[in-house]
Amino acid sequence: MSAQSPRLRAILDQLPPYVPGKAVRSPDGRSFKLSSNESPYEPLPGVAEAMAEAAMTANRYPDPGALRLTEALARRFQVPEDHIALGAGSVTVAQQILEAVAEPGTEVLYAWRSFEAYPLLADLAGATSVRVPLVDERHDLDAMAEAITDRTRAVFVCNPNNPTGTVTRRSELLAFLDRVPGDVLVILDEAYREYVRDEDVPDGLTIYPDRPNVAVLRTFSKAYGLAGLRVGYLIGHPAVAGAVRKTQIPFAVNAVAQAAAVASLEAEPELLARVESVVKERTRVREALLTQGWEVPATEANFVWLRLGDRTLDFAETCARHGVAVRPFAGEGARVTIADPEANDAFLAAAQEFITA
Repeated sequence: MSAQSPRLRAILDQLPPYVPGKAVRSPDGRSFKLSSNESPYEPLPGVAEAMAEAAMTANRYPDPGALRLTEALARRFQVPEDHIALGAGSVTVAQQILEAVAEPGTEVLYAWRSFEAYPLLADLAGATSVRVPLVDERHDLDAMAEAITDRTRAVFVCNPNNPTGTVTRRSELLAFLDRVPGDVLVILDEAYREYVRDEDVPDGLTIYPDRPNVAVLRTFSKAYGLAGLRVGYLIGHPAVAGAVRKTQIPFAVNAVAQAAAVASLEAEPELLARVESVVKERTRVREALLTQGWEVPATEANFVWLRLGDRTLDFAETCARHGVAVRPFAGEGARVTIADPEANDAFLAAAQEFITA
């Protein structure tokens, strides 16, 4: 028997694993997970009923094309069904996109810091990442446009940006898109779109119809509260959406997830009322942090960003002692999800202790 190991891809030796948000517990037993940008609310009763009913069909394969969900999305956003592609969460749809457009020798461009899965997905696609630094915690679209080469195949614009919560506004985004060659795909990653209240932040679905090289990426994980079920989708022109559907793993969106997503769209007014509660808490938390003496970028997502530099891990430890899990990026800063008032108050107490010390 051979003692040799199978030959694996060399990139795996350099590939950092995706690190999910962690939970912590204080000495007195309190635990508030503000590290994963999850909704603090359980599924609505009607959504839970739809999930339970769909679970009774678990002995059968789900509809591979997720036709009912595709139809529901087409009705909700008034787009043709062939403009829609689905996947197991928006991060998986992003992977499908890169499988469709990227390959060795090509480049994938994005701001940095932005969504931490972008480098991982580019590496797995065999493409080279081109990272353009943020300026004042925001996308530097001029620099991003300058960084496009004949090897660029995809550009991610995360709006609002994760983890800073900052936004790209309509005029600057349109000016940027005018500079992007037509054969380069621009993905408007709008995972947090439902939390946006700044009217000058464009809805990507109003931009893509006139631009064949623009697609919009969204998710049911955040505002819709279905993070545990993994449902994401792309809306773009048929050539792009069709290519992304070709790279989808069969049955990627299971029956329970499809039922929950359809029911969530039907219950959207109730869900968006919950979103409004989070937005109000977002305002309260940011104003409290500013009063404490923190610098906090204006955010249009369901989280706040604190630039901490080499104090980041110390800050995360202080929060952990209060039972609050945050998302630290060592040497840079911490992202903190907006949750229910009790959790937010626990975080504010930890932030006050840290800045006072």
